[in-house]
Amino acid sequence: MNSKKQNANKQMSFKRFLNSIKYSIQGLVHGYKNEQSLWLHGISSILAIILGIILNISFNQWAIILIALVVVLAVELLNTAIEATVDLVTKEIHPLAKVAKDSASAAAFVSSIVATIICLFIFIPYIIDLF
Repeated sequence: MNSKKQNANKQMSFKRFLNSIKYSIQGLVHGYKNEQSLWLHGISSILAIILGIILNISFNQWAIILIALVVVLAVELLNTAIEATVDLVTKEIHPLAKVAKDSASAAAFVSSIVATIICLFIFIPYIIDLF
């Protein structure tokens, strides 16, 4: 009931739209300031983009790589959100808190492994052709 009332009070406006962008950027900045894994993914993404430019990959390959990189970033940010929420709810070491944090971390890990495999599938043939 409370959420319906809360949603009814939300007015569509350009100011609200700009605020949502501001809050999103604040979340991104927080993640990069506080999460080492986001830095690692950021550096990996920059390297993949540089390699894609150097190897002159196709449009479709660019699309696949960019989707993979964005998925990794999004999952990593969700992992950060889940960890912050668990920390807000309890400071105790609780088995369910561990499951939530470990599962979120595992999702980020799996997405990064898949993105790496995608990059390897795309880049290796180009690299082999150089020799």
